[in-house]
Amino acid sequence: MASEHVTKLAVLIDADNAQPTIAEPLLAEVAKYGTAHVKRAYGDWTSNHLKGWKEQLLTQSIQPIQQFGYTSGKNATDSAMIIDAMDLLYSGRFNGFCIVSSDSDFTRLAARIRESGLIVYGFGERKTPDPFVAACDKFIYTDILIAKPDEEQPLKPRTAAQLKQDSSLVNLLRNAVDAASDDDGWATLSGVGSIVTKQRPNFDARSYGYNKLSELITATTLFEMDRRSPGEGRPKVIYVRNKSKKATARD
Repeated sequence: MASEHVTKLAVLIDADNAQPTIAEPLLAEVAKYGTAHVKRAYGDWTSNHLKGWKEQLLTQSIQPIQQFGYTSGKNATDSAMIIDAMDLLYSGRFNGFCIVSSDSDFTRLAARIRESGLIVYGFGERKTPDPFVAACDKFIYTDILIAKPDEEQPLKPRTAAQLKQDSSLVNLLRNAVDAASDDDGWATLSGVGSIVTKQRPNFDARSYGYNKLSELITATTLFEMDRRSPGEGRPKVIYVRNKSKKATARD
């Protein structure tokens, strides 16, 4: 019996530019997209600046890659990470890369990997420059991944009224549904999600306080949702339609 296809990922972490607290939730997020066959963190491990990472390296089985800062003001870590990424790319053993950094220096690397037909997941802080975000197939902000039990949750679910006032969100969702829809205006949720991510790589329902795209779309109250069974024993497929299309479909 043929084995199920597994997406093989290389996870490359710019430890100089990422907090050690993200390690566990980061790898949990990566597991949603594939299997991390390589996990490497780059930095000068002789520096006290990275001492918080050392426990995470052991716990999460992340390989530390030592890179001394040869010259003041020059980031040798970035160069080492880019060289390794290209070596891994040319090995032909991976389906995608996870680049963990908020540094715009990795913009060209992400674009180059995508040119080779591989998927790129970016992870970084909100300060990440737009060019790097746009160069990735999908970009996840790390603050979404870090739980803060001792603080008030910063991302409470937005109400329907608040969501409707966000014209950028509403237009993004409506246009995606229209683009993925059939003649009756119905579109699969997966199709909608794919278009949304292509248009806005940093889109994440969790930024609006919802764990899933389906929950966010439902919360807007602007769309119809329908769960259909494609066949016996198969999971139901969620379909979405703009409510404004309902009257049109009846005409």
